[in-house]
Amino acid sequence: MATKTASQLELLDVNGHARIVASGPWTVQTVNGIEPLVDNAVASPAKQITIDLAGITHIDTAGAWMITRLERGLAANGTKIELVGASDNATRLLKALDSAERVIPPPRPHIGVGREMIEGVGRTMYNSANDLEAGLNILGGVTRGFVRALVHPARFRFTSIVFHIDRTGLRAVPIIALMSLLIGAIIAQQSAFQLRSFGAEVYVVDLVGVLVLRELGVLLTAIMIAGRSGSAFTAEIGSMKMREEIDALSVIGLDPTEVLIMPRIFALIIALPLLTFISDIMALIGGGLVSWVYVGLPPSAFIMRLRDAVALNTLFVGLIKAPFMALIIGIIAATEGLRVQGSAESLGARTTSSVVKAIFMVIVVDGLFAMYFSAVSY
Repeated sequence: MATKTASQLELLDVNGHARIVASGPWTVQTVNGIEPLVDNAVASPAKQITIDLAGITHIDTAGAWMITRLERGLAANGTKIELVGASDNATRLLKALDSAERVIPPPRPHIGVGREMIEGVGRTMYNSANDLEAGLNILGGVTRGFVRALVHPARFRFTSIVFHIDRTGLRAVPIIALMSLLIGAIIAQQSAFQLRSFGAEVYVVDLVGVLVLRELGVLLTAIMIAGRSGSAFTAEIGSMKMREEIDALSVIGLDPTEVLIMPRIFALIIALPLLTFISDIMALIGGGLVSWVYVGLPPSAFIMRLRDAVALNTLFVGLIKAPFMALIIGIIAATEGLRVQGSAESLGARTTSSVVKAIFMVIVVDGLFAMYFSAVSY
């Protein structure tokens, strides 16, 4: 039984006409028990109902919402509603709720597949321009730091560079050597299998030598370093960005680019050519072993044939590409690291983006160098 201080709702039949009478205070403190009564009133089979609000002594948003819910439930059943006796405050609240609840967001325009593709290409090109600008900023900062170090050698962080050479270069030797050995062996085996039909198995040496020294040695090494060291650089710089360590460096008067980024890029520029040379040697060893076992070409004959097949410039082609690829990997890793926001999700996304972009750009640069060296007949 409802008390005088509780909200009340009665369904009456006055001369064959249904009437819902609301009384008492309809506020957030009193309407908690009125919900079942509202549901019973909504279930009324009457075709026309008058809702009398004259007995409501006080009303707030919670009470107005219950009345609005009653109105909409009856209207959904096809019942005609007449609202009477509402105070000015009740009328204002009901209008506010009605307009707020009935605002329908505009439908999202349908975009066709072709338009989505064009939009995606445009967004990618726009983001590429931003990436280029950010990369040039990093390159400019590193160049400025290098010039400062030349003027004041004490600013040059030799210890940090040596540390990163050890991490990116020396510790990567085992995986680079193993990968290159297997790649060289696979190339030699597949080449011998295809050339056997023409009786030209001896040209396996030419194919392995030129392909490894000019292209595959440096390309596979750069891809491996992009996935191994580039991702690590992005994660390290991104973690520092999340913990506001980079902002702290700026506050104490240190240049984050000079302190964090320049040693890493210099270490990559030094380590990648050395790793490329190791990769070339191991790939040739793998090709030589397979030629000995699969083709029957002894190591001495393999070496003599290799000397005739390749010149010194063939080795230099791969080594010349290595510093440029290292610079690209370092710039992309630093750029993505500095874009990390304050969440682990952002760190993971930027690390993934760093690896993907670095591998893509390494392949693009390798293609550009290949066209250039072919054009100049080098």
